[in-house]
Amino acid sequence: MKIKNKIIEEIRDKAKEYFIGGDSSHDWSHVERVYNSAIKIGKKEGANLDIVKIAAYLHDIGRKEEIKSNGKICHAERGVEIAEKILSQYNLDKEIVENIKHCILTHRNKNDHQPKTIEAKILFDADKLDSIGAVGIARDFLFAGIYNAPLYTGREKKIAKEADKYAYTKDDTALLEYCHKLSKIKNKIITKTAKEFAQERHLYMEDFFKRFNKEIKGLL
Repeated sequence: MKIKNKIIEEIRDKAKEYFIGGDSSHDWSHVERVYNSAIKIGKKEGANLDIVKIAAYLHDIGRKEEIKSNGKICHAERGVEIAEKILSQYNLDKEIVENIKHCILTHRNKNDHQPKTIEAKILFDADKLDSIGAVGIARDFLFAGIYNAPLYTGREKKIAKEADKYAYTKDDTALLEYCHKLSKIKNKIITKTAKEFAQERHLYMEDFFKRFNKEIKGLL
């Protein structure tokens, strides 16, 4: 089933409403970057691009509620609930709707749901690519700023293994996020196409934080 462009555009416009007043590290520009990456990967991986487009637009619609709850609400799970209401307004095949919901549910790095369809794998990869590289570094510091975290605490390596305990607190620095999560993202990428992009982005990010650590120690 081919989905009309008008429907996809309407879903996009409805999705935008859920980002008003949200945090700057997960704003609509993040959605647009994920969308563009997902389409690029999807073309090479032979995915259903209509599903990829809609899933990309909807994947973070629950994010604002997660931020407000300090992580008590899973934005992927909440996103599925919201998406279901939006998608029910259109006469879409049940199989397509379920695939879109699956994409949203499994795009998150921190839950136990694994992407199974090619479209879900592509969305997962596109979302993760936006968390590394130059843009990933910038978003990392933006997110830390939401909680007034300092530039660094000096405790990052010590508490990295228990970093989840410090999420959404002033200890949740950009450096802690890199040590705990971002440095490992490239190993979680699924598709062949995205792995090529991830390697380059990882190396750029790795070089940045190596220099960052030297500068804060006064070694450069």
